[in-house]
Amino acid sequence: MENKKDFWESRWQNNKTGWDIGYAAPPITEFVDTLTDKNIKILIPGAGNAYEAEYFHKSGFPNVYVMDIASKPLENFRERVKDFPAEHLLNEDFFKHVGQYDLIIEQTFFIAIDPKQRGEYAQKMNELLKPGGHLTGLLIFSNEPSPGGPPYIDTKEEYRKHFEGVLDIRKYEIAQNSIKPRAGREVFIDMVKN
Repeated sequence: MENKKDFWESRWQNNKTGWDIGYAAPPITEFVDTLTDKNIKILIPGAGNAYEAEYFHKSGFPNVYVMDIASKPLENFRERVKDFPAEHLLNEDFFKHVGQYDLIIEQTFFIAIDPKQRGEYAQKMNELLKPGGHLTGLLIFSNEPSPGGPPYIDTKEEYRKHFEGVLDIRKYEIAQNSIKPRAGREVFIDMVKN
């Protein structure tokens, strides 16, 4: 298989982006609206068109960082949100990233990762979070695992195993305000680094 960067670049160039809903997911925007400290440092890895980052930015959060291994979605974002700091757009591999964040947002990134790397994903999240930092967002699941991928969709019980013992799971429940096609198929997570 071609390397990951080329694979995802090709998906974006050919508009094979079925996960992209065209706006920020309601469970995440509702979560953003509850945050009172706007100076926290936030990372959104595998952000794609980064509608959640746009929502944070327009809500007055100055320390949002957007990461994607493909450059095309970052270019799309730069065109759409012209006043977003260019140095906060990170065209790099999540697993090689170095930094410390108060909050990391999960939105369709986990299911894009090969299941063999999910334990590494949980460990990397732990590494990138400051003590007391949160991994928050959505995991799309299915009651019947889907073969192949990406997306690599599995059961919510299977997902949970990757985080137990790595992060303190504070919330792991069916999202109540998912978009209609994902209703009952998204788990809202909030996990904390101790």
